[in-house]
Amino acid sequence: MGRKPKRERPRKASVSGTDNREKAINALRALLSEQRFEAVGFADIAERAGLSLAELRTEFPSKLAMLAARNKDIDRAVLGGTEADTEEEPARDRLFDVLMRRFEAMAGDQGMVRELMHAAMRHPSLAFALNGMAVTTQQWMLEAAGIGASGPKGILRAQGIALLFARVARVWVDDDDEGLARTMAALDRELNRAARWAGFLDDLCMIPETMCRIAARRPRRRPRGEDDETVEAA
Repeated sequence: MGRKPKRERPRKASVSGTDNREKAINALRALLSEQRFEAVGFADIAERAGLSLAELRTEFPSKLAMLAARNKDIDRAVLGGTEADTEEEPARDRLFDVLMRRFEAMAGDQGMVRELMHAAMRHPSLAFALNGMAVTTQQWMLEAAGIGASGPKGILRAQGIALLFARVARVWVDDDDEGLARTMAALDRELNRAARWAGFLDDLCMIPETMCRIAARRPRRRPRGEDDETVEAA
């Protein structure tokens, strides 16, 4: 098992936005811990939030937009807590720290996340949308850890971390330990596996470059008939 970074107690996440916005997001979080995603309607959210439908519509066009807003708030809390003194640590330890801070910032979302996991299995379109949010988030998390997330390789890396985070989240939703010991252990295991995958990915990404160099060194084949025309000209 790899070395886990020493970590201090997390800073409290700072959530900004209008009161109605926060009420709507918190209402959806509560409802998804009680009901299926597809069973939660706009009227349910408005009633739980103490808003009118008009006020709710002013803030959000859809439930996915509310989820995206919650996701963005968590991103901002994690990014705002990035420690400058971790720059000398190995990339793996920096990523471990960033992802654990994300789990800590998600405190209170266990019920919602559990339902979204189940809902994603029932509805492929929802799974696709949630994956898109997750990949975008993990691009930010990778950058926070000082790991490149741009270009095709960066997108693949972010997709891989999104899947890794989802696997660890299955442990996190049932981890009632204050220090999230089970979550930390699961994340440590998954990062060890990811390190092996990253090595394979690096090798895989080198294949097109190698093929291009080989192709550049190969002599150009003459078009059919070119030799005959040269002989006749002589």
